[in-house]
Amino acid sequence: MASPFLRTRHTLSSALRPFARNPTPRINHAVPRRPASTASSSSGGSSAKTVAISTALGTAAVLGYYYATDTRASLHKYLVPRVIRVLFPDAEDAHHAGTAALKALYSVGLHPRERVQDGDATGAKPLAVNVFGVELSNPIGISAGLDKDAEIPDPLFALGAGVVEVGGITPLPQEGNPKPRVFRVVSTDGLINRYGLNSKGADAVAAHLRERLRTFARSIGFTEKEMLDGEAGVPVGSLKDGRLLCVQIAKNKKTDEKDVEAVKKDYVTCVNRLAPYADVLVVNVSSPNTPGLRDLQATGPLTALLSAVVEEAQKTKRKVKPRVMVKVSPDEDDDSQMEGVVQAVWMSGVDGVIVGNTTKKRTGLVPKGVRLTSQEQKNIMEDGGYSGPALFNQTLNLVGRYRKMLDSYSLKTEGLGDAFNKNQKVIFATGGITNGDEALKVLNAGASVAMVYTGMVYGGSGTITRIKNEMREKLAIEDKKQ
Repeated sequence: MASPFLRTRHTLSSALRPFARNPTPRINHAVPRRPASTASSSSGGSSAKTVAISTALGTAAVLGYYYATDTRASLHKYLVPRVIRVLFPDAEDAHHAGTAALKALYSVGLHPRERVQDGDATGAKPLAVNVFGVELSNPIGISAGLDKDAEIPDPLFALGAGVVEVGGITPLPQEGNPKPRVFRVVSTDGLINRYGLNSKGADAVAAHLRERLRTFARSIGFTEKEMLDGEAGVPVGSLKDGRLLCVQIAKNKKTDEKDVEAVKKDYVTCVNRLAPYADVLVVNVSSPNTPGLRDLQATGPLTALLSAVVEEAQKTKRKVKPRVMVKVSPDEDDDSQMEGVVQAVWMSGVDGVIVGNTTKKRTGLVPKGVRLTSQEQKNIMEDGGYSGPALFNQTLNLVGRYRKMLDSYSLKTEGLGDAFNKNQKVIFATGGITNGDEALKVLNAGASVAMVYTGMVYGGSGTITRIKNEMREKLAIEDKKQ
């Protein structure tokens, strides 16, 4: 059916045809008014249509923005990780692309973020936990490795983490091991990596963290010194209430692990550069990809190293000094090895232990009934550290044992003087944690924080939110039972 505008035009042409033969017709001036009126009506309809379409598109864009940037969106779990694996067959390329994407999206406000606060309708925070005198909004953290050079701590905090660990950072820049050095084992949601502590170096990372601090200070009307003196009322590292930033440090590969003084110098250099911008310093002596690094977990060298780090940390020109933790291997798991670590922790004055790292072991990693592809069978035998859900049981076991040993050693040393800090040592757990039930288990076993790494690689940027929701649901069920 013809539009009103076309029907009107045909009628008008018929009406005017007789006058075309008369050079001086008496034209009824009312005639031209009808098309003008009809055009006006059509124009008004078109304008209304344009407004309607624009409104619909604008609404769709806003809704799309809120959906795509919300960590609860299913696309972050089911779509984005799979697309990344297709676009970037090399796992390290995917890692760098993910970091760059988060950094770029954050800079323009299009990053995924957690929109549901940790508090409930009454203002209570069921997941809150006190760590080092700071009430964390929640006990879920992100382990070092995702953000090696402290490029994206704020986008990671935006995902809902109570703790973010960046690093490991070495005193001098180093390339790490030759590529390829990261391999997927998708059937087990696992990764093999032998990065070898690739790092831009302490000076570069410190410069970046300092600029971050200064930018934040300017935004709230404070100076850098006032921030370091704690006048802003937020932790100096995270720059966020109820959050902590951990900065992991390590020695350079070329530093001889048998030269304890040289090793101490490496770590002390890192502390000197990075301590002002960290809430917690993490001493990495457990990476499996730096030759000889795990040898530093022996009681003698570990005590000397940790004592040097604690002493340097106390010199930090800041009102609240950074805490110090040591990250230990899941492979050194017999009682004598663990007792040696516990002794070094107490003797040095270190504040806590991060239990877990990647494993060099290759037994028990593939669940019963899971069949690996030929490429995965090759990948899983690559040299390097394995991370993934298969590590959870070992992590849980080690957390419980370290908790008992640390507390027992505290009781044994009562009355020996100020060399021992009588406060309970803090434990962070990392290794194989992928859901809320597992997080609650390690927390109940004695950890204060449950940290994820590979779980985010496969679970996407909504992993932290999902784990916390699962924890709240389980706690609510438990409360109803009581």
